[in-house]
Amino acid sequence: MAAWACLRAADIVAIFQGEERAELAARLAIRAEEAAAWEQVGRAFFVPFHPDGVISQFAGYGQLDELDWDRYRETYNSIERLDLILEAEGDDTNRYKLAKQADVLMLPYLLGQEGLTGLLAELGYTFTAEQLNLTIEYYLGRTAHGSTLSRVAHASVLAALDADRAWDSFREALDADLDDTQHGTTRAGIHLGAMAGTVDVIQRSFAGLRLSGETIIFSPSMPTGLRSVAFHIRYRGHHLNIRLKGGHLHVESAAGDAAPISVRVNGRDTTLMPGQAGNFRLAAAADPALP
Repeated sequence: MAAWACLRAADIVAIFQGEERAELAARLAIRAEEAAAWEQVGRAFFVPFHPDGVISQFAGYGQLDELDWDRYRETYNSIERLDLILEAEGDDTNRYKLAKQADVLMLPYLLGQEGLTGLLAELGYTFTAEQLNLTIEYYLGRTAHGSTLSRVAHASVLAALDADRAWDSFREALDADLDDTQHGTTRAGIHLGAMAGTVDVIQRSFAGLRLSGETIIFSPSMPTGLRSVAFHIRYRGHHLNIRLKGGHLHVESAAGDAAPISVRVNGRDTTLMPGQAGNFRLAAAADPALP
């Protein structure tokens, strides 16, 4: 993420030209050599990998001991506070290949699969879809979910691989305060970040909403337990009503004077004017937008 911040900062400065760039540089006291250094530093970051291509949580992570997860789950049932359990046993979490919450998997959560692959390519690393799948499965089995936000990230990442497994994590995230899964923390205050995160999973993961340049993109991955989704968003002056049901995506723009927008579904772009609606069949990637 530090590499991403450096590289994107350099990109933003490069967008400006002429007087606008000079004004920006003056206001922020940015020297030309400083912006060039951001890009140089961003491309020089080291990322550790396991021999099989899994991204390491940190250098040396692979040399840690494996935890007997089955024994701890059988003995304690809930192991979200694994730190306290091991401490009570005279042990230490730092000895094991484990994480309290989503850590490495925050990368595909924040950047998306294409974004993560592209960023690693900028750093000089070849990272395949197979390696990403291995990385996801590796850390899914080594996370204690000691934070309510952890299952939000896991549900989002899983949606691209197995929507039904993502649905299970999503439901667990929803239950955080309903069932007080943190064993007493809800009475001190609801987990508002996790609540917001579940909305994000619906929109970005199950409905597959993302933005790319001038285009709003939908790549739905709906679990069988979720029969329909509906929500409203504002995009480039458009008030959009989004509905997914029965293998179709319906996008309707309220009347107004905003400029036309591009909507991409199944890899096909459609121009949408204010006051117009588009209905898209999701069953086959090659199907055109329906009237």
